[in-house]
Amino acid sequence: MATSTRAPSPQILEKEKEPPQVEISLGGPASLSLGRPAGHLSVISKLCYSIGGFPNQAASSAAAFYLQLFLLDVARIPAAQASLVLFLGKLLGAAADPAAGFIISRSPWTALGRLTPWILGCAPFLALTYFFLWFLPAIGRLRGLWYGAFYGLFQALSTLLQVAYSALTMFLTQDQQERDSATAYRMTMEMAGTLTGATVHGLIVAGAHKAPRCLEANLTDPLLSVASSISPHTSQLYMIAAGVIAGTYPLCTALLALGTREEDDLYILEQQRVSFFQGLGQTLQHQPYQKLVASFLFISVAVQVQQSYLVLFCTHAASLHSHVQSLVLLVLVAAVLSTPFWEWFLQRVGKKAAAYGIGAMVPSALLLAAAPTVPVAYTMAFVSGTSIAVASLLPWSMLPDIVDDFRLHKLPLKGLETIFYSSYVFFTKLSGAGALGISTLSLEFAGYEPGSCKQSDKVVITLKVLIGAVPTSMVLIGLGILSVYPITEQRRQETAHRLDVLRREVPVSGNPSPSVAQGAATALTTGP
Repeated sequence: MATSTRAPSPQILEKEKEPPQVEISLGGPASLSLGRPAGHLSVISKLCYSIGGFPNQAASSAAAFYLQLFLLDVARIPAAQASLVLFLGKLLGAAADPAAGFIISRSPWTALGRLTPWILGCAPFLALTYFFLWFLPAIGRLRGLWYGAFYGLFQALSTLLQVAYSALTMFLTQDQQERDSATAYRMTMEMAGTLTGATVHGLIVAGAHKAPRCLEANLTDPLLSVASSISPHTSQLYMIAAGVIAGTYPLCTALLALGTREEDDLYILEQQRVSFFQGLGQTLQHQPYQKLVASFLFISVAVQVQQSYLVLFCTHAASLHSHVQSLVLLVLVAAVLSTPFWEWFLQRVGKKAAAYGIGAMVPSALLLAAAPTVPVAYTMAFVSGTSIAVASLLPWSMLPDIVDDFRLHKLPLKGLETIFYSSYVFFTKLSGAGALGISTLSLEFAGYEPGSCKQSDKVVITLKVLIGAVPTSMVLIGLGILSVYPITEQRRQETAHRLDVLRREVPVSGNPSPSVAQGAATALTTGP
């Protein structure tokens, strides 16, 4: 097998020995910050970056745990319509991902960077959309249309903000360890947002869902049996909860813009551009990306289904109605507290090894479905929270590694970062839309009665399958695919080293020509 024998030129060796030069321009990003090591991010910058993800996670968490209950037992729309609302909302959110990636990748660089303006622009519209998602309109049978429209709009705007925010990791610093550290800050804050959203929403609307008194009610009349469980001020309670969470959007995104600064990667080529579909084709052909997306398609479905049906399962399939708030809180507290541990674990042991922590969800889910007692429920909630933490942390920690791997082995073009992130979110949301739509529709076929305090045996069995068998099978398939993920710790470190060498060859004031960059990447990839 022929290998390249070309040795690096003396000029390149000299450049490797020189310290990085600093050039700061008011019209563009600075490659380095004065007074701190190259690529270093301050704690304040990491905190401001992480807090930008708080609102989306708080809103998504409240919707994941309570929207289905709200649609079925408060808005009183049929289960088939609720299934359609959830499916179309997720579908519109998924369809917005490639559009967001295309638009953002073509955005010009501004004084705030390329991505920050999109985050700031989406925030006020997301706040309004989320508020009206929980509004109870007096339009009777057209409520399904109302919630479908606002849920779809919320998902689309949330996607646009999330794509820009997720891709921002690549523009904070070029240092992989600092990126991982920023990702850990971000995931911890997002878990805190998830905890806060579900907890605040649950506490505010708790008065709207008092324990049903099935033994005292006429069980043949579902509407009569639930009349005492819905308070007269239900609509106001849900609107207050929505208003509190919606208010975090403008506040947190403003803090993000004030505390972070985007920096461009000088190694990435600006002169050559490819179309969105050409870029999408190149990213989808990258083998590590294929494995990551395929595995977390199934894992994310498992997490979404378990979150969506936990409240309904505890309410209708187990005698755990009085423990719902505590169980949801325990899931989220466990996720928040375990996130720093998983970040430490994946840095010390490796990201692929950390992935198997997701497997703890399997026995806990099966045990809860088989024996839904109070001790089992609380144990399951804690284990599930730790599994959700690693399932949420890993893909966003792996994506920067994949982008760097792609940059090294293919032409390093600008704009492809957002395509990686947007297409990943697209596929996970598309799979989630199908799973939640089909699962909610299965309740309709099982005979679910909106507002009833006691459901039929078929509904109970369906809920047990949704909380146990479905997440178990999805997690096992996802972990099987992830076991053949090709980027090991050794390959990741080699990629980081090679990109650092290439960046040192690039003058701070400009970009490399395509021929030079491609030649350098080929030389470094083939080895001496």
